[in-house]
Amino acid sequence: MTELLSRRLVLATGAAALVSACVTGNGVGSSGAAQIDARVDATRDYLFGRYPGTRDLAGKAVGVLYMPLVTEAGFGIGGGYGRGALRIGGVTVDYYSAARATIGLQIGAQQYAHALFFMTDAALADFRRGSGWAAGADVRYATPEQGASLGKETTEIDPVIGLVFGQQGLIAGATLAGVKYSRIIP
Repeated sequence: MTELLSRRLVLATGAAALVSACVTGNGVGSSGAAQIDARVDATRDYLFGRYPGTRDLAGKAVGVLYMPLVTEAGFGIGGGYGRGALRIGGVTVDYYSAARATIGLQIGAQQYAHALFFMTDAALADFRRGSGWAAGADVRYATPEQGASLGKETTEIDPVIGLVFGQQGLIAGATLAGVKYSRIIP
């Protein structure tokens, strides 16, 4: 009986921590479009400054989805959330949220940014009218000094190039994951 109670307590505490991290770390419920655009601008500038080749990549892309801050936590089962903007020709055309669910051997929490570069009109059109789901599998780690991910999502197959950068936190694991990109009105 105490083992069952301990498991429930651990799961409830983990779920509460995950919800708290997602709500406080990502500006959920905070001001809308202007704040997302400001975060996207800062993220784009960081990406171009830190990785100069991405400026050329963005120039060749038909559109870029910037997700400035995704907060993720997991202990066996995990989740994450972030918001961002799709830009075409440097102008925001839509806002998106990304909700991520993971299952596997994992422990920790991290925050990161990512960008999806749509290299063809067809890839961008498929994303905008699609269901928004991406499935993936990866092995990953992140520490305050560095982070890495080995894996692919279905949206990262050419002609879509996905980059994850700016990882912070402590997380390790091997997971199966699903990401749902949803158009939002901030």
